[in-house]
Amino acid sequence: MALYEHVFLARQDLSQQQVDALVEHYKGVITSHGGSVGRVENWGLKSLTYRINKNRKAYYTLMDLTCPPAALNEMERQMGLSEDVLRFMTVKVEAHEEGASAMMQKREERSERGERGSFGDRGDRPSRGFGDRDRGPRRPREQAEGGAE
Repeated sequence: MALYEHVFLARQDLSQQQVDALVEHYKGVITSHGGSVGRVENWGLKSLTYRINKNRKAYYTLMDLTCPPAALNEMERQMGLSEDVLRFMTVKVEAHEEGASAMMQKREERSERGERGSFGDRGDRPSRGFGDRDRGPRRPREQAEGGAE
């Protein structure tokens, strides 16, 4: 059987319990067709880069699948028909990753450092405001243009 990583985006107005119910439904589809579901990671409610069906945010979920192509096709067919699923993407992989995905590692690092990811927390970076630049004294216009006196 083939190995896949599958990510789908659910509507922002669903509750986390409804998203979990969607995951359980699609797990059932995979297992009924002879496949299995490995890890499932809920990445939470995240902002979208652009609006999709009037949604500015979506619940992201990652699933590791081991299934025949027919099971994957049936799950994707049902996701395409569902109004709760905005987008989905499946990638065939050679082997499933061990441990947490890159998205979950990023979240853990952020929580360990206590950062919120806001614009005000820039660390050691210098400010890039207009008032901070020191360009030196301005030259008179005649000298700047190389004009005659």
